[in-house]
Amino acid sequence: MEKLAIYPGTFDPVTNGHIDIILRASELFDKVVVTVARNLSKQPLFTTDERVALLIESLKDFKNVTVDSFDGLVVDHAHAVNASAIIRGLRAVSDFEYEFQMALMNRKLAEDITTVFLMPNEKYTYLNSSIVRNLAEFGSDVSEFVPKVVVNALKEKMRR
Repeated sequence: MEKLAIYPGTFDPVTNGHIDIILRASELFDKVVVTVARNLSKQPLFTTDERVALLIESLKDFKNVTVDSFDGLVVDHAHAVNASAIIRGLRAVSDFEYEFQMALMNRKLAEDITTVFLMPNEKYTYLNSSIVRNLAEFGSDVSEFVPKVVVNALKEKMRR
């Protein structure tokens, strides 16, 4: 039986830290579905469709990774795509408390779904999408933090 995991997130925008987690997950699971959350409580820089497109382009060389989007509960989406695991990245101890609470709630909602925590390469532990957006807003070079397609998309967004 194929082992499938989802990696949910806002990905606004996708960073090299996200891609590092996706690479690690793709080595552990037969298939990984990277799924963009449509979170109505956040005001993303990129639309859901733009984030999906940036992920598809950034992940085009990953043979066992697909991209989609969802709204609602992560465990419901995991069931919808027949996933047995939810991938979550942990950059620092400060991430752990929130992620631990979410993992326990998800287990309560769906005992058949396991949360798997993965740590990125240490060079990405300080990196997140908010920092990248802020740097781009002030015209800083973000090319070492995000894929080239994202660098170009950020430049285009900041021109508007």
